Amino acid sequence: MRSIVVGTAGHIDHGKSSLVLALTGTDPDRWKEEKDRGITIDLGFAHFEHEGVNVAFVDVPGHEKFVRNMLAGAGGIDAVMLVVAADESVMPQTREHFEICRLLQVKAGLVALTKADLVDDDTAQLCRLEVRDLVKGSFLEGAPVVAVSSRTGAGLDGLRRELAATAMKVPQRPADGVARLPIDRAFSMRGFGTVVTGTLVSGAVEPDDTLALLPAGRTTKVRGMQVHGRAADAARAGQRTAVNVAGLEVGDVSRGDVLCAPGAFEPGRRADLQVEMLAAAPPLKHGSRVRFHQGTSELLGRVSIALDSRYVRIRFEKPAVLTRGDRFILRAYSPPATIGGGTVLDPQPPRGAVRTSAARARFDRLAADVTPGAAVMAFIEEKGIAGLPRESLISRAGLSPSISAVVAGELTSTGQVTAVGNSLVASSVVDERADALVKTVAAYHQAEPLAPGIAREEARTRLFEHAAPDLFEQVVMRLECEGRLVARDTLAAAGRTMSLSGDETRAREALQSAFKVSGLAPPDARTAASAAGVDEAVSERMLKLLIREKVLVRLDQLLFHADALERLKSDVRARKSAGDPRLDVAVFKERYGISRKFAIPLLEYLDRERVTRRVGDGRVIL
Repeated sequence: MRSIVVGTAGHIDHGKSSLVLALTGTDPDRWKEEKDRGITIDLGFAHFEHEGVNVAFVDVPGHEKFVRNMLAGAGGIDAVMLVVAADESVMPQTREHFEICRLLQVKAGLVALTKADLVDDDTAQLCRLEVRDLVKGSFLEGAPVVAVSSRTGAGLDGLRRELAATAMKVPQRPADGVARLPIDRAFSMRGFGTVVTGTLVSGAVEPDDTLALLPAGRTTKVRGMQVHGRAADAARAGQRTAVNVAGLEVGDVSRGDVLCAPGAFEPGRRADLQVEMLAAAPPLKHGSRVRFHQGTSELLGRVSIALDSRYVRIRFEKPAVLTRGDRFILRAYSPPATIGGGTVLDPQPPRGAVRTSAARARFDRLAADVTPGAAVMAFIEEKGIAGLPRESLISRAGLSPSISAVVAGELTSTGQVTAVGNSLVASSVVDERADALVKTVAAYHQAEPLAPGIAREEARTRLFEHAAPDLFEQVVMRLECEGRLVARDTLAAAGRTMSLSGDETRAREALQSAFKVSGLAPPDARTAASAAGVDEAVSERMLKLLIREKVLVRLDQLLFHADALERLKSDVRARKSAGDPRLDVAVFKERYGISRKFAIPLLEYLDRERVTRRVGDGRVIL
């Protein structure tokens, strides 16, 4: 069955609730005070079925004091039933409610002329003309205007038919989107626990689903649900839904909270907006405190106006649950009056000034976006090497999971974006960082001509510390494939060969010979340099080179020639073959004619090489 959520709108005492009662048989006024005073104070709900269409009403207050409650209901409607009493015609709240629906970009609706039994034909015709003048140029221009009487029942059948016809024209909400239920009411039912209600604006909800309650960040499980007052196995986008939630008390939930798929939205304290101000509203001032209405929520915030007054950044006093494309209403802080509305351009904008030409260009880019990919590309570029997580295409860009996958695929296939694990990075940023890595390696070679290359971790820390995970390795692999780098434990320029000067070559040979001749009792570095007649600075460079080439091996603070260590290992193993499997420090010193200074590091080296194993004060040859 096709479903539509219709919101009532109109001035106080124009018969909105009476009309809903006459159409559905359900009194939307729930509170005793509402019945006693004869006015609607809070939202009311009712529905009827006609010709295969389920029409759910959100009945809103008409009194100016309760416009905030009206806004909580208007955010989730598909169409509006503008109610105008024929005996009073267009009144102040008629105009304000109509402007609110226009600013929220409600796509369809009709006009109900109530109390038609109280006026003559001329008065009714005059009322029609005033209504037509009000809605001229809007979404209601040309919409049906149906005269009805809730008291006599005249015109009700025709109004039901027009409502059903309107439902057939309204586009269905996206069922493949993530579940999102702005909460307009929470109460407790004996035997069931906490129940929350709202219009499911996207996605679907089923029993046993796990949902998040935002902005609190609590999780809950769906025990059961009703759709339009009946038990249901599932709720789909566009349906009035009551959800029985587990693990939440009524006090944990407030109007304006959102039930949604876990991870689908990220509460934030600022947003970039495109604003349309009402003609009669005073100009919005920089730093003004305003009331921001979106969905069922009302939030206070202060606005920063960009160079173009159509663009505003708002800083909220409490976290807001928003996504790109959300429609909102702005009201003055005091006295509260509707002043404008608009569209969320970015619910997670980067920090920075908004009164600059760069900020103006950014606002223009986001506002001019006619395809989802353009805004996504702007968000990706702003994230730099950190990349934009794929989940942000849903939570920040406002795309459904299916569309987000298509957009990401298109951006990567055209080469604009590089996929790095779960993140998307602008290809221009990847190219820039790849070039920077090549330059960094070249600069390192120039500074350290004898080094094989820059350590991988040092290069990563210098250029990729705040990058998306795996971006560094992905760039290194790419540069290897392009023949620009050689990557091992270090990164080196491709084709680079090390060349020594004549003095360096002679120093290297002299030092190698000095340590080789010294065997297991090598000199210290300064003594070796002096004996070889080598400059101390040159000696230091050549010793580092010999260590990297594994010609020399450092044990503690001593340097040994690798050949001497290999001979030592062979000799010690031969002792076991000769039937002498034990070894201690004294025997070791005497056999090789060395002092304890050399014996201890050599014995520990043999332990590490698994030639010996220490047992008490001695060692066993393995």
